[in-house]
Amino acid sequence: VQLQASGGGLVQAGGSLRLSCTVSGAPFKITAMGWYRQSSGDQRELIAAITSGGSRLYGGDVKGRFAISEFYGKNTVYLQMNNLKPEDTAVYYCAADPHYGVNYEDGMQYWGKGTQVTVSS
Repeated sequence: VQLQASGGGLVQAGGSLRLSCTVSGAPFKITAMGWYRQSSGDQRELIAAITSGGSRLYGGDVKGRFAISEFYGKNTVYLQMNNLKPEDTAVYYCAADPHYGVNYEDGMQYWGKGTQVTVSS
């Protein structure tokens, strides 16, 4: 299973970035995709998740600034990040899971390599 993420980079505070991630090679139907981030010295945290039924979950302090969306049937997920703050600087990981009833706070089964997002003040 491969997760290919793109869209990270360097942006000034208040700016926007859009991350995208596509899953390929999954042997079972993907029921949820999400984004996590990990800053240096911190634990990985859930930022946003979306299920195949369209339910969305946000973590951290991103609600209202970040929006997760999925291109139905293409196993692709997007994370629109607006009004970025320096504390959003982290490596962002795309993830996907084929199970139902997962506690997404604990993580998902499949992971991408991560993309760096740096927000300058």
